Formats: sequence, C-alpha cells, structure tokens
Amino acid sequence: MEFRYLGNSGLKISEITYGNWLTHGSQVENEVATQCVRAALEVGISTFDTADVYANTAAESVLGEALAGERRESLEIFTKVYWPTGPKGKNDTGLSRKHIMESINGSLTRLKTDYVDLYQAHRYDVETPLEETMQAFADVVRQGKALYIGVSEWTADQIRAGAALAKELGFQLISSQPQYSMLWRVIEPEVVPASEELGLSQIVWSPMAQGVLSGKYLPGQPPPAGSRATDEKGGADMISRFMKDDVLSAVQDLRPIADDAGLSMAQLAIAWVLQNPNVASALVGASRPEQVHDNVKAAGVRLDAEIMQRIDAALGDLVERDPRKTDAQVPATRAV
Repeated sequence: MEFRYLGNSGLKISEITYGNWLTHGSQVENEVATQCVRAALEVGISTFDTADVYANTAAESVLGEALAGERRESLEIFTKVYWPTGPKGKNDTGLSRKHIMESINGSLTRLKTDYVDLYQAHRYDVETPLEETMQAFADVVRQGKALYIGVSEWTADQIRAGAALAKELGFQLISSQPQYSMLWRVIEPEVVPASEELGLSQIVWSPMAQGVLSGKYLPGQPPPAGSRATDEKGGADMISRFMKDDVLSAVQDLRPIADDAGLSMAQLAIAWVLQNPNVASALVGASRPEQVHDNVKAAGVRLDAEIMQRIDAALGDLVERDPRKTDAQVPATRAV
C-alpha cells in the first residue's frame, strides 16, 4: 500500500480507501462485512469511509464493530452528514447547526471512537446559511470530535465559498468526495482546478462506475445474479446510467488494454483515477474479502501515456464531462 497527503494538510491516507456504502448493514451480512474489513487491514488499507445515512446508520455501527480493538492512531476514519437519518423528522436532515451537532455525536457512538479523522458535508444544503454550517464544523473541530473537514459533491463555487469561510473561522477544507471514473469525468473542468488552488484533494467514489468497468456486465445480456445491477435497495438505480449496450461494448474494448498493463479490468479502473495528481485516494467497497485483495493491487500502479491514450480512444464520446452534472448532485431543497 502507498499513502498520499490529503489536501494541504499533514494527514496521510491510504491510496485505497475502504468504503461501506451499499454493503454494510444492507447488501452483505455483518459477518461478511467484518471479514472484508479484516481483509482491508491485512493488505495495508488504513483509511475507512462511511456515512450516517448508509443503511440508515447501520453501516456506521457495523464498521465500528469491525474496527473495535484496532489501534485508533493507526486508522483514518471518515464519515459524513447531510441526508435524512433516524425517524427522518424535520431536523433530522441537512447542515443546520442542530443536525450537525446531533449527527456527529451519533456517528461517534456508532463508530465507537472519540473522534473521526474527517467529517464531510455529504451534500450542500441550500436551505441553511453557509455561515451557520461552517461555524458548526469549526466548533466540531475545536471540540476535538473531528480533526479535519471535507465536502462531497459540492460545485467549484460552493467549495470556494466554503473554503473562504473556513479560513475566516480558523480551519480549512481539505477534501472533496465526488464521483469520478473513466466514464464520469465531470470534476475535471472546474472542481479539480478549484481544489488544486485551495488545497483540497479528491477522495473519489465509484472509480469502477458502480462495477461496470470491471467488465462483468456484457452488452445484450442480463446482469449476473447478485450483482449491483440486480440490487433493488438502491444499487440498480445508481448503475442504470451506465447499463447501455454502447457503454458496455466500449468497456469490453478495455480488456486488451488491461491485459497489456498486467491488470484486471477493475484494477485498471482504480489505477486510472489514481493517475490524477489531485486524487488522494480511490474509494472501493467489497461484498467479499477476495475483492479487497484484488482491488488493492491497483495501489502504486503507474499507467504510461500510451495506456491512458488507448483508454480515451476506447471510450470516446461515451465519457461524461459536463461540469453541470455536479450541480445536478446538489438537492434543490433539503432532503426529507
């Protein structure tokens, strides 16, 4: 495993971050989830990402149990706040001071830790003054409940505004957690340049485009049983944008490229996002321990210019690059 600094900070994180969205407390049994976490630790992954909303807080609890007994100082534990949790009452959502303060306490209890290394705004809250949100984050940091603050799926303008307020309040934003893959490059025109300027790194989710870039989905054929495309708890909806025959056919053209690089298609996809110097880590989940052992082999891989060019040629115009797609991730009203 190799490690990179997160943003303009002294915090180092593993190039592969273990994430438990759509798995822990949902798609896989707790015993298997714990086995996956143990596998991550065995291969040198030290960074773990979750969120209070995952499986309506159950994912945090499963991760907390799985990491119990580990040396806390050797881990980097990340979680997030924004989406509705619990009974989903009127204040159980958003980035108000009330919700942030109550949510961090709940997350720490479930994760069985006194602090998280990174606390992230899971989306931008259009209904709460940004000043209120950033003041609450500043207080969370001063209370020692979070060491650093990050955001997820914020636009470049929102990142700039948040970073400016954070500076005034005596802390800094150090990370952005957007979707990013060979097929989804919407952060490149605006979010990445703003982040580089302000000292934020990307912790990217879905580097395998919900599993499509693993090559297991074939054009004209039904998805494999038990795969994300068959998951009715949310996975099928998320992957649907990529489940088109032209996309699936182009992905199969990546197979010889992966072979020439000595990588599996999944490893190629993860290694590709790590070539971007603004990416600190790739978020990768698992439903089986073997997947962890396979995916971690992408750490430390350097793809040469020819491989990168061949990937671009294979995917062509199927790549989504429109930066307005980040705007679309921001809820127009606070989620309920």
